[in-house]
Amino acid sequence: MSGRGKGGKIKAKSKSRSTRAGLQFPVGRIHRLLRKGNYAERVGAGAPVYMAAVMEYLAAEILELAGNAARDNKKLRIVPRHIQLAIRNDDELNKLLSGVTIAQGGVLPNIQPALLPKKTGKTGTTSSQSQAF
Repeated sequence: MSGRGKGGKIKAKSKSRSTRAGLQFPVGRIHRLLRKGNYAERVGAGAPVYMAAVMEYLAAEILELAGNAARDNKKLRIVPRHIQLAIRNDDELNKLLSGVTIAQGGVLPNIQPALLPKKTGKTGTTSSQSQAF
């Protein structure tokens, strides 16, 4: 007798698919949403893992850039304005999210060059004259 009861098998602690994949985003929830969303008749086992990894990468990228924008503005908290600045100043994210409107995001600061005051040619008149002491 081994003393382990019937069967002799010790049940291992269950691991989530997110833990197995090393991700923070929920693989099981994404799998459920893919199945219920009528995107396809069947959903493979690797599809939600891949999708969760892509979504986690995009979220980390946007949060890093938004954190940098918040630090540039001397703020400790990320607000929608910082997310907007982060996305619109990055070429690839701007192309990906070109049709997205962020509430309370505002716009990029931009003044058209034609609206700026014209510079006159009399900038160096005082410096060219010598001063007598």
